[in-house]
Amino acid sequence: MKSLRLAALAPLLLIAACKPVVLAPAGDVAAQQRDVLVISTLLMLLIIIPVIALVIYIAWKYRASNQDAEYDPKFHHSTRLELIIWAAPLLIIICLGALTWVGTHLLDPYRPLDRISKNTPIEADYQPLRVQVVAMDWKWMFIYPEEGIATINELAVPVDRPVEFSMTATSVMNTLYIPAMAGMIYAMPAMETKLNGVLNNEGVYDGFSAHYSGHGFSHMRFKAHAMQPGDYDAWVEQVRAEGSVLDRAVYTEVERPSEAVPVTYYSTVEPGLWHAILNRCVNGTRMCMDEMMALDSLGGFESLGMMNVTEVTQKVFTRGKTPFGSAPVTVDAFCTVLDSERVYGSDQLIVAAKDSRPLRGHGLQTPGHPLTPVITLLTAPKGAQAL
Repeated sequence: MKSLRLAALAPLLLIAACKPVVLAPAGDVAAQQRDVLVISTLLMLLIIIPVIALVIYIAWKYRASNQDAEYDPKFHHSTRLELIIWAAPLLIIICLGALTWVGTHLLDPYRPLDRISKNTPIEADYQPLRVQVVAMDWKWMFIYPEEGIATINELAVPVDRPVEFSMTATSVMNTLYIPAMAGMIYAMPAMETKLNGVLNNEGVYDGFSAHYSGHGFSHMRFKAHAMQPGDYDAWVEQVRAEGSVLDRAVYTEVERPSEAVPVTYYSTVEPGLWHAILNRCVNGTRMCMDEMMALDSLGGFESLGMMNVTEVTQKVFTRGKTPFGSAPVTVDAFCTVLDSERVYGSDQLIVAAKDSRPLRGHGLQTPGHPLTPVITLLTAPKGAQAL
């Protein structure tokens, strides 16, 4: 019997090493989120505990062996019981709703902070530390536009200085989460999301992705260092001294899927790299998305653009089937008036492929393998001109 009791308690050993990071925050935003969580839990326990106690009491009182229990087969209604049963949960739901409404707006990730800590308001002319975050497969890149540096899988911020994260992703969605600092928000390709937070206590804290993103998800972890301002300045100088140059060519290599990537420093960042990452035009072979949207808002290229279309089909697994039903198309847009004039009166031309390499991706077979996807370019419509 004793051995069975010990066996029942054995699963508790699995959580003995767990750290209650969410309940022991190091930043003001995380502390406010902790308070909302604790208050919500206590409010719900006002119903849960009495209900559990009553279930146990009723089961004990009306057990089969208790012949003295009251039995009233004609009972059908009690106004007093109805008021208790409905009024108490309704009041708790109202309180939870008010708490959620206030907390949702007060702790909005996009909302700039209005205080550094509970007793320290923010000065009117303060400037947050701006950090640009790129969620990759499977690592994190942090770009510091003010310092002109970048890191892989390491974040450092000064104590008591608000941080404004701008986030995007290279492929699938991810979620930046530093439990001791703030909440979380998704990072998505071609989108820029925001997160504001602060660390009030010096130390090293865990950061990771809270959204499953494939094979190397478990390695998407990093350390967040909260330093005194002097130590932070020294860290910046260390990155500048030990790092290399981060330009578009280097970024293209870093962007490729990889796992368990060690901490890497970049002493300088090519101007405009964040804009190119966000608008998915780092390699320079495609139009940036903000430029494309600006052209669309002006009416697009209309009929001239329609005459300069290159059809691209994919033969997936050598079966000749396109992955999404119909063949996708790409448009080589006109850049100048002379380009559009060359369309008329020209002979039919074959549009050269800009990039005819097989599709890349983690886990795909090497080029030439029978299962490797193949890209085939067809000829352009009559009158098209290669640019």
